[in-house]
Amino acid sequence: MQRESPQPAVLLELYRAMLLIRRFEERVYYLFLEGEIPGTLHQCQGQEAVAVGVCDALETSDWITSTHRPHGHALAKGVSPRAAMAELYGKETGCCRGRGGSMHLGDPDVGMLPAIAIVGGGNTVVTGLGLAFKLGRTGQVAACFFGEGATNEGAFHEGLNFAAVQRLPVVFVCENNLYGASTSWERVSLVPSVADRAGAYGVKGEAVDGMDVVAVRQAASAAIAAARGGEGPTLLECRTYRFVGHSRSDARGYRTREEEEEWKLSDPIVRLREQLLEDGIAEAALEAVGGEVDAVLDDAVEFARSSPDPDPAELLADAYA
Repeated sequence: MQRESPQPAVLLELYRAMLLIRRFEERVYYLFLEGEIPGTLHQCQGQEAVAVGVCDALETSDWITSTHRPHGHALAKGVSPRAAMAELYGKETGCCRGRGGSMHLGDPDVGMLPAIAIVGGGNTVVTGLGLAFKLGRTGQVAACFFGEGATNEGAFHEGLNFAAVQRLPVVFVCENNLYGASTSWERVSLVPSVADRAGAYGVKGEAVDGMDVVAVRQAASAAIAAARGGEGPTLLECRTYRFVGHSRSDARGYRTREEEEEWKLSDPIVRLREQLLEDGIAEAALEAVGGEVDAVLDDAVEFARSSPDPDPAELLADAYA
């Protein structure tokens, strides 16, 4: 299928969104090492094109579910950098009032359920969203992000089958970064392509270059249009790569540095930057975007640092057994 490239102004916004995620993750990495951010981190450097490409194709009223690696999805869907950063700091002003932390970012006001850290956990929850949208005839779509490791969980198969049979307005987005934690995909599946699994449930499956934000956006737009039009779900396999370890304690001993360097040649931000320069966008304009992103993150960090901690007296508020 021949692809029409979006206008330079659209590409510039995609670039801005990916750069915000990348620099957010870089900033958070050092803040964690300095002891300012508690808990652990699961970061997404390298995978920005998937979050941005899919979320840019969604309407504001559409919803997403996410995973234990949710920072990029949250920022791409519209969670403010202030609210996201404050949540990582465990502050009352965080998007989940400091109760969720890194693995549970989300904000219903922008159409993102708080992320579900259980592998495959969102794959059945998203069918509930899709069923509600269908029964309510709202015209909304729900997108579900998950890794390739989740496709060996029962929830993946149950969720996809139910959504298929009911023709729910759901898009299943697999971020295939080759490794479920430290286990390579080829060691746990004889099916080389996740997208091929769609055929077992009678729905469309498509593999796309997850390091190309324009390709992801195009594939997501078609899948979202089909879902909104009553055609049921699509399984998108976005082949991507995380430049960092599974979590902050991961030394990445299970993959070679040569492999990492090869994938970095496909860095989605660098690729789009080069395309923008070819399209006539001035280097100064791209540098200005970088400066704006840094200013936003400076503000987010200062906001998080100065925000109040949650009141211990409200520890059990909104908690249900």
